[in-house]
Amino acid sequence: MASNKTIIIRVAVSIIVCLAVGALSGIATSSSVSTWYTTLNKPPFNPPNWLFAPVWTLLYAMMGVAAGLVWSGAKESIGVKLALGLFVGQLLLNSLWSVLFFGLRNPTAALVEIVVLWVAILLTINRFYLISKTAAWLLVPYLIWVSFAALLNASIVILN
Repeated sequence: MASNKTIIIRVAVSIIVCLAVGALSGIATSSSVSTWYTTLNKPPFNPPNWLFAPVWTLLYAMMGVAAGLVWSGAKESIGVKLALGLFVGQLLLNSLWSVLFFGLRNPTAALVEIVVLWVAILLTINRFYLISKTAAWLLVPYLIWVSFAALLNASIVILN
């Protein structure tokens, strides 16, 4: 296990990386959220637009803490490398969803992709659990939110 100082640095770096990825995803989102997205038929359970930014900011911060804990969990073991590789993969898939849905304005492609993202998050949680139970639990709200987003995405595909 790493020293407390190392853990804090790794968690901070991981949070910054996750928030940066979120900010980049926000660029793809912002191009359509106040134009094209407003024209879509949405289900009654669609949250107000203002809710997404704070929820995602919190989720990205929690993801960063989780990744930092795993990064600090053991000495460069194969298990840590695999867990962090899965984490990076799901983070890239997370960004791809924003590009597909908002950037390319393709909810159907985004729906297919979010299913892959959901599986990648689940695999990441499972792998994180082997290294840090706390890190794994920090990703559960993210999985729940992506489950909700998948339902919302599917509803938008059906309604449009």
